Amino acid sequence: MPPDPDPDRRDFIQGVAAGGLGVALLSTAGPGVAAADPPTGPGRAIPVQLTVNGQDHALTLDPRISLLDALREVLHLTGTKKGCDHGQCGACTVLVDGRRVNACLTLAASVAGSPVRTVEGLATGDDLHPLQAAFIKHDAFQCGYCTPGQLCSAVGLLKEAHATTDDEVREQMSGNLCRCGAYPNVVAAVQEVRLAARDAR
Repeated sequence: MPPDPDPDRRDFIQGVAAGGLGVALLSTAGPGVAAADPPTGPGRAIPVQLTVNGQDHALTLDPRISLLDALREVLHLTGTKKGCDHGQCGACTVLVDGRRVNACLTLAASVAGSPVRTVEGLATGDDLHPLQAAFIKHDAFQCGYCTPGQLCSAVGLLKEAHATTDDEVREQMSGNLCRCGAYPNVVAAVQEVRLAARDAR
């Protein structure tokens, strides 16, 4: 007999109550750990060793947690921003082994053993990274929300050494969106640091 397409009120309330209980159980878990998962299920917490900005962290995480959420919610490094959470805006860009990655699309467990660098790790003490100083000089940010991702992406771009012209810099930075439209200033800042590094060699 096919299921009733119009469930009665009691069935509906039971379903809502069961769903609410599941949400409540999940919400009581610590960051990165889903308490409602069975001990042998896919969400079983595992040890993860992260090296972030030169500092080692021995963590116990749900293997499904993204690097972005581990940085923000577990390590409280909130410089890395959550934008679209779908890898389309670049606000969460960090460096893993010196390469640009979208932290929202990267599992924290997958970068265990690899050095992770966030915007908090760009400066050396009170000395700004040359790109940070150039962003300030060229007014390459307005609201500032995308700036951490822009900076990390620019650091990776300069290391890759593929972009030399303004058009190439724009193309290589196209994964980092800026709602304020500071793109020309970002390009100017990147080019200043690129040229200064070239001249210093």
